[in-house]
Amino acid sequence: MATDFAVSLRRFLTAYLAGLRGCSSNTVASYRDTFKLLIIFFRDERSVPPEKLTLECVDAGAIAAFLDWLETARHNGVSTRNQRLAAVSSFYRWMQTEDPTRMACCQNILAIPSKRQAQLGVNHLNVEQTRRLLAQPDRSTTRGRRDATLLATLYDTGARVQELADLTVRDVRLEAPALVTLTGKGRKTRHVPITDNTAALLGAYRAEHRLDLLGHEDDPLFFNQHHVKLSRGGIAWIIRNHQARAGDPTLTTVQITPHTLRHSKAMHIYDAGVPLTYVRDILGHVELSTTQIYARASTEAKRRALEAAHVDVVADDLPEWNQDAGLLNWLTQL
Repeated sequence: MATDFAVSLRRFLTAYLAGLRGCSSNTVASYRDTFKLLIIFFRDERSVPPEKLTLECVDAGAIAAFLDWLETARHNGVSTRNQRLAAVSSFYRWMQTEDPTRMACCQNILAIPSKRQAQLGVNHLNVEQTRRLLAQPDRSTTRGRRDATLLATLYDTGARVQELADLTVRDVRLEAPALVTLTGKGRKTRHVPITDNTAALLGAYRAEHRLDLLGHEDDPLFFNQHHVKLSRGGIAWIIRNHQARAGDPTLTTVQITPHTLRHSKAMHIYDAGVPLTYVRDILGHVELSTTQIYARASTEAKRRALEAAHVDVVADDLPEWNQDAGLLNWLTQL
């Protein structure tokens, strides 16, 4: 017989997240993975097997210990720890209305704070580094042309890696004005304009793979040798592969992920004078405060550039004020 924890968790993941809220399969999978880890924690650290795990077992102390276990035993970072806490909190926020008798326990868990983390800089490439990375694929081969088109589309749209993986043929419009329709978090769509060069690459790529013919509108835009859409891991591998083969120290000594290209696009268009509100819309951020990181990073980059180009104009051999006899005499006469 299923425990009350198992029944509640199933209803939360299926009826609430997937059903009532309409969350995507990726979002549901993220929540599921959090509770899979919680179940493993109780099994390995508290000797409570999954079939005996009940709601009574889980309180604020257990959740706090679970979060510590993530950081110490699994070596998860602060952001991952906070993400797992957010998933647990969402479950217990829902549980408050499902079982009001447990409201006090739920509120104790909801009171667990997120851990503050150091504000990291934006990991991005400069324009020249980006240009060199995008030039790496060998366009004389079919795979190289696919990779060149994929990298250009990823950068030019500022897409999240899952948004790129989910692109279908119908999501690309090459007629002026050329644009790509991305489906982001919460299944929200946005239309992102692309440059003529990226549109030309996409046009040639679609023609080469006969994706411009009728009946292929819902085919994945980027796929592997089995004609299955590329996964997030597959796209990340393509980037790492071309980075490693670049033979350029300015590229091989930095970490480049799909998100690096998203950050790079945002930084480049902001530095070019595009207003922050437009950058937000291109990236698909809900809040402008999320996009502010690029303004802060750009200000810091400008500060470093000014310091590097600084020329001392003010002499540094001025006498100390307490050794200036004239100044001291004037002060004593006040």
